[in-house]
Amino acid sequence: MATVYDIPADTLIKRIADRLKEMEEINPPEYAKFIKTGVHKQRAPEQPDWWYIRAAAVFRKIYTDGPVGIKRLRVAYGGKKRRGVKRPRFRMGSGALIRDIVQQLEKAGYVSSYKRGRVVSPQGRAFLDKSATEVKKKILDKFPSLEKY
Repeated sequence: MATVYDIPADTLIKRIADRLKEMEEINPPEYAKFIKTGVHKQRAPEQPDWWYIRAAAVFRKIYTDGPVGIKRLRVAYGGKKRRGVKRPRFRMGSGALIRDIVQQLEKAGYVSSYKRGRVVSPQGRAFLDKSATEVKKKILDKFPSLEKY
């Protein structure tokens, strides 16, 4: 059985995003087509399914980083804001966006509150590990020589 740590993040996030699209609890709110993902960004996301990709990335980040709060997630998804002639400064990512995603994951039963943050519930851990196993099997089908690793 593979875990989240055994699979490359980008392929796992794509798989999780595809599975989250099928769920009725995870869906973008009305304002999602008009917002940027942070103050440091110049434009809104161009991908039509960016909400599910971000939800999958946040879900994986909660799994790997343990009890994590909204502020630490905002820092993880922040970046440098360009200020013209002045030096760029770090700005945090959108708090409302991350908060909505975490609340939707809680509603689905995959994330739960823990003291001063959120952790992945047993149901969420099983969901992520099953997705990782599916991705690993798909990789091994394509490249059977990697099985010894």
